[in-house]
Amino acid sequence: MGEGEPTAEDADGEAEGAATAGGVDYAARAADTLGFSRWWQIAAAAGMMAAVSPYQYVWSSISPALSEGLDIALPALGAVFSFYVVFQSLSQFPAGKWRDSRGPGALTFLAAILAGGGYVGLAYATSLWQLYLLYSLGAVGVGIVYTVAVNTAVKWFPDRTGLTTGVGTMAFAAGSALVVPYVRANATVTAYSDVLRNIGIGILVVTLVGSLLLRDPPKDWLDRADGDDDGDEGLAASIRGRNYSTREMLTTWQFWLLYAMFIAMASADLLVIANVVRFAENFGLAALVATLSATLLPVAAGVSRLILGEATDRFSRKRVMAGSFLLAGLFRIGLVGAGEAGNGAVFVVFVLGAMFFSSPLYVFFPSLLADYYGAANSSGNYAVLYTAKVGGGVFSGVVAGYLVAALGWNPTFLLGGGLAVAAGLATFALRPPSGSGLETVEPAAAD
Repeated sequence: MGEGEPTAEDADGEAEGAATAGGVDYAARAADTLGFSRWWQIAAAAGMMAAVSPYQYVWSSISPALSEGLDIALPALGAVFSFYVVFQSLSQFPAGKWRDSRGPGALTFLAAILAGGGYVGLAYATSLWQLYLLYSLGAVGVGIVYTVAVNTAVKWFPDRTGLTTGVGTMAFAAGSALVVPYVRANATVTAYSDVLRNIGIGILVVTLVGSLLLRDPPKDWLDRADGDDDGDEGLAASIRGRNYSTREMLTTWQFWLLYAMFIAMASADLLVIANVVRFAENFGLAALVATLSATLLPVAAGVSRLILGEATDRFSRKRVMAGSFLLAGLFRIGLVGAGEAGNGAVFVVFVLGAMFFSSPLYVFFPSLLADYYGAANSSGNYAVLYTAKVGGGVFSGVVAGYLVAALGWNPTFLLGGGLAVAAGLATFALRPPSGSGLETVEPAAAD
């Protein structure tokens, strides 16, 4: 490579010009296609994500009441959360392939029935197998909504992928902040059935409305000439590069490194989400500490996805990702120290820090995957990568339950911190795949 030619590392810091150098006006093209602003698509997707978020972020608050009301041991309920993660993750590949070829309408209607009906059904469950079945069916609905929402951002905003994926995934996390206090105040044996039923009805209504609003751009919406375009120089990285099929993506080492990193980060992330209440109680901290942690956790997770998603559009995507993962690990390690010291205020702060830096994994990975493998098959491709969350779900539920019984809470949470640190270090090994057309100028951002 000659002197002065751009390298991947040089391009990592370039934040401007990727989307506008050739005069491509994405907003105008989208408005011409839709008849209104493309931001309404993000609003619909974000509303649906917020509606289904209780499946993931309210579980730690409702599980004790379910355990007492149905006379089921909490370790057995841990498997319910693992089932949720498995079905929420594995449902995304068939859903993503369907959406790429046939659009989101009928798919999101089905998701509304599954996700809303699952929570309503929980209100009337009387046995463990019913909990497994209903939460798993609801998880399929959540998986459909998730892959549709994330890839709505990728498809309509190739120029602002980090920010718009951040909006949707922020809603998935922060949406539960409005629900957690309501659940915590009514999570008693006598009241939890009404709570579950009300949440289920809310999920159903919001998701049905979203299913009526969402649509996909035509495949040629970026191919129309505006008269002032200059070849493909104005296209964002995810459009300018080669579009990989899922089979082609699976042949690259970069995908498998991303997959391992996703497992590590999902394990660290879900470990805190699924166990923060019991972890606080383990140290004998005040009930207020557990409630604040569970309530503010999704807020930190949501806000961080918006802030760090925007940061990856403006700065080096890899470096933001690496720094975020490393800090996520350090905050988890510090969380153990705060609990040992019995300092409730610091414990809550460290919970927020841990979630702030781990939750953007759901922004970083779809954005980087679109950079490396293109946007045309983004739903199916990201759905395959997202199956790595199964590993995180198994770790945070079944494996964590075993480790806590065998070793205690502290070693288990320290292991979660170590996994996050390892993922952060692995980020520095990533490079665009050979043949992608992006080897010499790695897409740091599209501004």
